[in-house]
Amino acid sequence: MQTDHARDLLAFIDASPTPFHAVQEAIRRLEAQGFQPLDERETWRLKAGDRVYVVRAGTSLAAFEVGQEKADRAGFRLVGAHTDSPNLRLKPNPQYVKVGAHQLGVEVYGGALWHTWLDRDLSLAGRVVLLEGGQPKAHLVRFDRPLLRIPNLAIHLNRQVNTDGLKLNPQEHLAPLLGLESAGPAELKAMLVEELGRGGVKAAEDDVLAWDLCLYDLQPSTVSGLRGEFLHAPRLDNLASSHAGLTALLAGKGRRATCGVVLYDHEEVGSRSAQGAAGPFLRDCLERLTLAHSDGATDAHHRAIQRSFLVSADMAHAVHPNYADKHEPRHQPLLGQGPVIKSNVNQSYATDAESFGLFATLCREAEVTPQVFVTRTDLGCGSTIGPITAGQLGIKTVDVGNPMLSMHSIREMAATADVEKMIRVLGRLFA
Repeated sequence: MQTDHARDLLAFIDASPTPFHAVQEAIRRLEAQGFQPLDERETWRLKAGDRVYVVRAGTSLAAFEVGQEKADRAGFRLVGAHTDSPNLRLKPNPQYVKVGAHQLGVEVYGGALWHTWLDRDLSLAGRVVLLEGGQPKAHLVRFDRPLLRIPNLAIHLNRQVNTDGLKLNPQEHLAPLLGLESAGPAELKAMLVEELGRGGVKAAEDDVLAWDLCLYDLQPSTVSGLRGEFLHAPRLDNLASSHAGLTALLAGKGRRATCGVVLYDHEEVGSRSAQGAAGPFLRDCLERLTLAHSDGATDAHHRAIQRSFLVSADMAHAVHPNYADKHEPRHQPLLGQGPVIKSNVNQSYATDAESFGLFATLCREAEVTPQVFVTRTDLGCGSTIGPITAGQLGIKTVDVGNPMLSMHSIREMAATADVEKMIRVLGRLFA
């Protein structure tokens, strides 16, 4: 059952342990297909057929193919997703020694399932800022070897753990072990300089100014199940949607409308940043695209937006066989049965009847049957970039996603068959 698209998704995820690396991998794929970078500090001059991308803050990316018709006449066809996932991140002064062990202080980023980070072979990756020629310059780093572990407490010291549940204090219980004090010093700056040097970046410890470093699981993504039905991987939420949007955009050329993918950072923590969905990133890009490719009228951008459609693609909750009662009885998406349209009358999702109908039509054209998700009325509902982006731009938006299990675990689960189905539907959006 494993498809080329599913294998490619797993490769994309394994290349992307952090949002910084996800953007780097996206750029590699875009440039291989002729996309050229745009600088937000410079004037944009564009023509029909141009393939371009923009990066903001190293963790958010927007890529566009300029349409054959001007934006104010044909509008935009857009897919929005996000590059970040819940995880553990190092504090600015993370190092300390406790009862003979070197440890690193961490903060919990987003709504992570804490217990899934225990007893894993962990490493570090992210961004390091060095002083070079009197100016700060960022470099990506990835240790890519077992470096850290957060050990569980033995059952002999926590006899009720299997009946009362595991209770963790993130300050006290999630700090990973880096080494033994008796083995000698373990200086993070020295480690970073040594690892950067392996990649050809020469620096001294005094050159290290700051870092954005994430813990990640070293176990590779894989396929499982009797017939290869399942995908097991970290960060499926939401690199799977990022991959689907990118793959669909790269699959064609010469579209009538301007088509694009925006991959935001900071969705998991509320999107309130310069590069998040609550910031001006996409609005800035679309306004400049319209200005560079329209009839020049003062209302060109507003007319373009009202002719546009955004698919907010973020993974959806599949019904869990062991917890089926947690789902609304008549809205239980199944693994392997195709994309899920997500609705919430309180606007946690941006879907309305019109945008639902538009996406359902795309599914019909792609010969895919969509599923529907609504959370139980007595449970809270998560949200996405969909309502935020719709509120920022006034653009018609639908919230969708492939079904998955173990959401926000260090290692998540989805269905192989759903990967290609979502790509086909997003391909129809761009067509």
